[in-house]
Amino acid sequence: MTDAAHPVSPPDFIAFEGPRCLARGPLADVALQVKAATEARPLARFMVFNALSSEIIDYDHRGSTDEVLARLALAHPLAQVLAPASASSPTPTSDASTDNGALPRSGPGRPKLGVVAREVTLLPRHWAWLAGQPGGASVALRKLVDQARKDSLAHDQRRLSQEASYRFMSAMAGSLEGFEEAARSLFAADRSRFEVLISPWPADIQTHLLQLAQAALVPVNTLNPSEQPHA
Repeated sequence: MTDAAHPVSPPDFIAFEGPRCLARGPLADVALQVKAATEARPLARFMVFNALSSEIIDYDHRGSTDEVLARLALAHPLAQVLAPASASSPTPTSDASTDNGALPRSGPGRPKLGVVAREVTLLPRHWAWLAGQPGGASVALRKLVDQARKDSLAHDQRRLSQEASYRFMSAMAGSLEGFEEAARSLFAADRSRFEVLISPWPADIQTHLLQLAQAALVPVNTLNPSEQPHA
């Protein structure tokens, strides 16, 4: 759960110039470093990735710095591209404040928990079971979802790691020797063979790929039976 005291950090991004890591950090910083590099070396090949998911970030680096950042902010709003407002900027007045500056007293009732109401379709026997649970259907459903998330956490992390690793491999090493076998080793969680196969690849590609593949290379037999992938 996030709140004002624990904000979500903006995603990390990584840029490569050919096989060499050029920059890593917030999207604005990485984009401007790539912009400068493309202006200095217009024939070089540059690729920018979301450092966690390996999503390729395409953007137009032409124009001024402000123009580049404005386009990025529109295309990737969740990346928090533009710098936050200066601390010296005036703080907007809250709608909840009164004319004399005092905060209104909160009324009775439960605190807002970010609950979202949506339609759920179940069979009669499901509703009957939920109705008999402590706290009613909503509380029981939330508990079931939280438990399912906990039970599948390792499997979900493994799947996301596999997808991100393969996405990055395909973009940066698809033409390198051993790619196909390395991909098979990745999905088989064969760490030793995977590391041997990628060892001839450029160092920066190896380093980032091994970071991405940490969860994917956990041996299958260490997962709970319910988390092991189906044959």
